[in-house]
Amino acid sequence: MAAKILIVDDDKGVRESLEELLRTEEYQADSAGAGDVALEALSGEKYDLVLLDIRMPGIDGVEVMHEIRKYHPDTRIIIITGYGSLESAIEAIRSGAQDYMLKPYTADEILLSISKALSEKETRTRKEILIEQLESSLDQLKDVEGIRTEELPARRVVNLPRGITVDLERREMWRGSERAQLTPTESKLLSIFLENRGRVMTHQEIVFLVQGFEIPEMEAPEVLRPMISRLRKKLVLFAGAEEWVSNVRGTGYLFDPE
Repeated sequence: MAAKILIVDDDKGVRESLEELLRTEEYQADSAGAGDVALEALSGEKYDLVLLDIRMPGIDGVEVMHEIRKYHPDTRIIIITGYGSLESAIEAIRSGAQDYMLKPYTADEILLSISKALSEKETRTRKEILIEQLESSLDQLKDVEGIRTEELPARRVVNLPRGITVDLERREMWRGSERAQLTPTESKLLSIFLENRGRVMTHQEIVFLVQGFEIPEMEAPEVLRPMISRLRKKLVLFAGAEEWVSNVRGTGYLFDPE
């Protein structure tokens, strides 16, 4: 299936030329001329990648980028701007952009950047699927061999703010008719966060508590990132819970449902 790409730029000429280029390359392309229009489009569609101008009237590209990172962590972002600087480029990359391109750019340059970003997205998705399959296989093997995992804390049902309840034994979250099923790893990760709510935890610490083994400091963020992403996908199903897990740059994560 062709990748879906959203072009966000207040310049109509830029939007039309990029749409034509992307459709020629057999991508699915939509466009938005303002930040609020982009956010509306993102609320109704799932895009693989967003080409995003930084300077726009009203809601600017920086705010749009933060909303994408919050609600659509798997969506790749490429910044396109005519007002670039080293500082703005660094800030864009730190905020989650995959690339930063100055206008004017060539068709080959933008297509190469898109190809790289989508390739990274596909690779990460495959890793997440593989991890889930391995977790499921490990659980099945433990059942066959009669291996008992370490008991969770005595309290299995936790009531959280905004009317959300978590059952760690059944690996479920719900609020009224809204429900989400957690994988074993998601449940373990959430259990650890609940035990350490309000405290910044390092990448290494979290990986060790979830997986039971230590890994080098440089590798821990890469191992942990897919776990956090999958848990956030479940939290975002409940309005108000999407900001409970915060990234503490260069250190780890903070879980604060209050």
